[in-house]
Amino acid sequence: MLKGIPSILSPELLKILMEMGHGDEIVIADGNFPSESMGQRVVRLDGHGVPEILDAILKFLPLDTYSVKQVALMKVVKGDPTVPVIWDTYKEVIKKNEGDKAIEEVERFAFYDRAKEAYAVVATGETALYANIILKKGVVVE
Repeated sequence: MLKGIPSILSPELLKILMEMGHGDEIVIADGNFPSESMGQRVVRLDGHGVPEILDAILKFLPLDTYSVKQVALMKVVKGDPTVPVIWDTYKEVIKKNEGDKAIEEVERFAFYDRAKEAYAVVATGETALYANIILKKGVVVE
């Protein structure tokens, strides 16, 4: 263990965050997401929800200020009555850690295609629907 690092971040996930470069993307996936078939690298954090993982990751991972959109959410499929209230929580967590950032909604299959290209997928136990989120890593400036 190390001081100051949230215990929810596993050694494997910390290694992946360190390996990522500017512009690389990471998916934090809900429990229904096909993580193993989508991800080049998959880190399992079963038993944890996306908001707490998002908060821990954003303590270390800067979002890309050079991109028009730094965050992507999976758009609700047309005709699905689901209202993803968890998105409000994401916006609060992002604002707390990174300030106001541009968030886009990406059609389901386009989201899957983007997830296949992401540097890694974090598989969670999140039960909320449409709780998948993609973060684009920015430049670390000290």
